[in-house]
Amino acid sequence: MADAEFTIEPGERVLLLGASGAGKSTLLHGLAGVLGGDEEGEHRGSLLIDGMPAASARGRSGLVLQDPDSQVILARVGDDVAFGCENLGLPREEIWRRVGEALDAVGLDVPLERSTSALSGGQKQRLALAGVLAMRPGLLLLDEPTANLDPAGVAEVQQAVARVLQDRAATLVVVEHRVDVWLPLVDRVIVLAAGGGVLADGEPQQVLNEQGAVLAAAGVWVPGHPPAIPERNRVAHAEPLLQARELAVARVPRHPVASGIDLELRAGRALALTGPNGAGKSTLALTLAGLLSPAGGTLHAHDGLAAGAGTSPIRWKSRQLLGRIGTVFQDPEHQFLTARVRDELAVGPKALGRSASETAAVTDELLQRLRLGHLVDANPFTLSGGEKRRLSVATVLAARPRLLVLDEPTFGQDARTWAELLALLAGLVDEGHAIVAVTHDAAFVRALADEEYALAPAAEQVVPR
Repeated sequence: MADAEFTIEPGERVLLLGASGAGKSTLLHGLAGVLGGDEEGEHRGSLLIDGMPAASARGRSGLVLQDPDSQVILARVGDDVAFGCENLGLPREEIWRRVGEALDAVGLDVPLERSTSALSGGQKQRLALAGVLAMRPGLLLLDEPTANLDPAGVAEVQQAVARVLQDRAATLVVVEHRVDVWLPLVDRVIVLAAGGGVLADGEPQQVLNEQGAVLAAAGVWVPGHPPAIPERNRVAHAEPLLQARELAVARVPRHPVASGIDLELRAGRALALTGPNGAGKSTLALTLAGLLSPAGGTLHAHDGLAAGAGTSPIRWKSRQLLGRIGTVFQDPEHQFLTARVRDELAVGPKALGRSASETAAVTDELLQRLRLGHLVDANPFTLSGGEKRRLSVATVLAARPRLLVLDEPTFGQDARTWAELLALLAGLVDEGHAIVAVTHDAAFVRALADEEYALAPAAEQVVPR
């Protein structure tokens, strides 16, 4: 982010928009005073909270990150909410009074001794919000707080924030691609330009109505300006690749999170795995990908996928998996291996023994199509959330596996990169690759999926398309 100038008055409620990589998260981290010193980056100009440098006013700001798990610190709910207050040196009696008030404010009605690991995604996000509210910041900063949440979780978090704003005179700045979710709560929209500066700033409806087309062209999600959706060459019957029968899946042995699953993955077809947080979607995806052992039932790879490696993906060696099944994890950082974006994309092709010229051609195409070309020498861990997601998808695509297993492939994307990523995936499916995608993105499901398998906490069902 560069050359941005604006003033946010006390009590304002601001929705911060912009294309992927425009610097929205960086700005929030700067306002929270957690960007680090000069040795961790560079800066110019000033960023002030109450007239003081943001790094000197950390107690005035509270930041809620987009990944709920990254914010859970302690094992019990009450201790986790109290953690920030303890660091402020508040008296014990005051801390626990604030803990109770904060939990009531966000509507998290669980015992203080409840294990934080037992909470759902929506509950963890409310827990993070409660921990921030207990410190009573004057500035509430939310960085995509509903990312990776099911519709019920999105509503829970939005309603919790609404209650907080109703009861407190806090200033709000929220970064979110789901514009519709936050419009009822905000009175101002600021749009950061990808190349620096501010693209738009004003009352929400005025900005979106008068500049909607311009903002949509810049990648901003604008209601009424949906991104382009590629036409699919849908195949009714195709070669079977992987079949699950009465499959049970688990992270912890003998504790399945879902069972009785019947699926058949076919070449040239895309399957969406949907359902509420905690239903077992990611666990199922990792099992289909050959990274977790089935907890029951069978998982059989057909010749079109196995190609001589055997019928059980969990028994395949890493090199055998690489050319057959590619997996994109929910957290992009869990799969980065190198210190440069270009090197990251070359890992798969090199491991498969492809030539330098072929590797370079594949890498260059993916850099261009996924808008990562200007980041070839950057460290993958320094990218924005949306850029990390596109890179993690690209690393799998570079190996050209027959089956792609993608966990939340569109999170953090602006409208333009969402459409470009969708077009790339649709092209691969039409070429004969198969895709399994864990997603809460209804537009993605409508545009790409040939069928949808919806998991629920108590029952699973397949919904034909």
